[in-house]
Amino acid sequence: MPPTDFRSPRLFVDAPLAADAGLVLDRNQSNYLGNVLRLAAGASVLVFNGRDGEWQAAISAGKRPDRLTLLARTRPQDALPDVTYVFAPLKHARLDYMVQKAIEMGAAALQPVMTRYTQASRVNTERMHANVVEAAEQCGILSVAGVAEPLPLAKYLDARDGGRLLIFCDEAAEVANPLTALAGAREAASGGIDVLIGPEGGFAEEERALLLRQPSILRLALGPRIMRADTAAVAALALVQTALGDWAGKNVGRVSEA
Repeated sequence: MPPTDFRSPRLFVDAPLAADAGLVLDRNQSNYLGNVLRLAAGASVLVFNGRDGEWQAAISAGKRPDRLTLLARTRPQDALPDVTYVFAPLKHARLDYMVQKAIEMGAAALQPVMTRYTQASRVNTERMHANVVEAAEQCGILSVAGVAEPLPLAKYLDARDGGRLLIFCDEAAEVANPLTALAGAREAASGGIDVLIGPEGGFAEEERALLLRQPSILRLALGPRIMRADTAAVAALALVQTALGDWAGKNVGRVSEA
């Protein structure tokens, strides 16, 4: 695969991409190129839409850098590992951080779930999507993870595909070594993985009982220390990607934005 260019500005655009096509940028993107980066006509930028790969484009002539002309594709479209990050939402900046790190770790979808001890009463999914896009732009990611609307935990568990492996981060897991626990789950992970991080107050007993009744579940310990939820997200996804995901070249299925 061609190397990733981290020097050129990179923008997500919600439009088809093809050679010689023209793109109209929104006001925020135009302001970013013209007033923040001070780019003028002819300057090169990279664009992606999550479907057609990454393309080199040039700013068209004009008073403002609000139009681009596509020149050539620089990287073909790839696909993310079939890993959904399921989490009890946090408040404000910590939720922003957690979303960004989940995307950097390769999550293909984000599913907020509301539990008894969830701290945040409201979830701004538009802001979550903006953080997904920003993380993808900054880190050279070509696919854009999906953001689902929040669901009560019980409703999510009732509706989820029982053929997917649910990795439930649990300090009371019987196997203390997380890599040992994950090593025995490679076959179960072939249908996709859901990684669940609960609220900082933990799960209520009835919620834990619902989780333990799921058809394909792995209780995962995250070491001898109790972590904040946003730290646990990074730790859990790093472990899963190392043992079962694309960090080690494992095939847990692939998800590509259509």
